[in-house]
Formats: sequence, C-alpha cells, structure tokens
Amino acid sequence: QVQLVQSGGGLVQAGGSLRLSCAASGRTFGRSAMGWFRQAPGNEREFVAALVWSGGSTYYADSVKGRFTIFRDSAKNTVDLQMNSLKPEDTAVYYCAAKLISGYYSDYRTYDYWGQGTQVTVSS
Repeated sequence: QVQLVQSGGGLVQAGGSLRLSCAASGRTFGRSAMGWFRQAPGNEREFVAALVWSGGSTYYADSVKGRFTIFRDSAKNTVDLQMNSLKPEDTAVYYCAAKLISGYYSDYRTYDYWGQGTQVTVSS
C-alpha cells in the first residue's frame, strides 16, 4: 500500500503561482510513476502532468505545457507541481496519484493510489 498526502493549493489571482506537494509513504519502492490530475465540477478527471520514476521523464497536458512543472523535491521527499501563469480555467480539485505499472501515464484509470485532493481556485 502507498499513502499519498497532498498539501498546497488555495486561491490565487490570474497570472499568479501556486505549488502543490505530494508526500508518499508506505511501499513506495514499487512506483513506476507519479501523476497530477484535476477535476472541475461536472467534468471528468483530466491529466495534468506525470513523472516517471526511473529516468525522470516528464509528460504534460497541452493545456499546461510551459506553465506547470512536475518535479521531485528530494529535500522534502515529495513530488511537487509548480503552477505558474495560472488561468481561471485551471480552477479545479487537484489530485496526485501513483501507479505501479509503466505506460499510459495520462490515463487516470491506470493509477493505483490517490491523494485526498486539494482545491485550486484562480480568480479573474
């Protein structure tokens, strides 16, 4: 089992920045990747970014490419999502997730463990 605990998020004006953190505990050695997803009311959960554990490859949704960065913070032992140039359409509940099997990093159905979710609201 892997437990994921999220922190960060909140309210910010358009153009501002926020940073989300995801701390993992438990049987973390089996992870193939960590991902961030988001879900706005009435919408399906959508892919934001993923970090492959072996090799460090990263993947991003087109809507956030160039504005968001997923990275491993070794000092804090977390996987963080730095969000810059935020837009009102980025407003959603954000979830971190861990998957055991490699591949299909943008498909939320392939992830095995989930954080509790955190609200990000961007005002115009």
